[in-house]
Amino acid sequence: MNNQFPYLKKKKMEEQQLLPPVETKEKRPTMLTVLCILTFIGSGLNTFSNFMVFLFFDTSMKFAAELVKSFKISGMDLFLDAKPVYFAVTAVINAIAVAGAIKMWQMQKLGFHIYTISQILVIICPMYFFHFPSPDFFSILLSGIFVLLYSPYLKKMS
Repeated sequence: MNNQFPYLKKKKMEEQQLLPPVETKEKRPTMLTVLCILTFIGSGLNTFSNFMVFLFFDTSMKFAAELVKSFKISGMDLFLDAKPVYFAVTAVINAIAVAGAIKMWQMQKLGFHIYTISQILVIICPMYFFHFPSPDFFSILLSGIFVLLYSPYLKKMS
């Protein structure tokens, strides 16, 4: 049968030579994917909400004042003293965190460093704008957990 259709065998060999070489790119670990998605959601929503408060500052502050008055939310009255620039800066910092997560999604080490810097800024920013003597424990805890969970994947990133 091979003798009857020699052109088939030749054509098959030609096709095999035309295929592009298979790249052995390392697959993104599932946990890294989950962490990036959580960062996209959390930092993405923070970017959006802080930017909206910045754009509609007066309306947002009136609404926040009503919430404080109606629900007696402790600590919320602190934000009534905030300036619009605080919300613009925090929107940018959270956008930087998203950019870092995008780079980590692409398996690039630079993303981890960008993300880590953004988390340091997330901790420092309220101290600067509200003149706190020390950082917020919850911010340190949440940022620290994410940075620690991202760190083992540095070895797999390029």
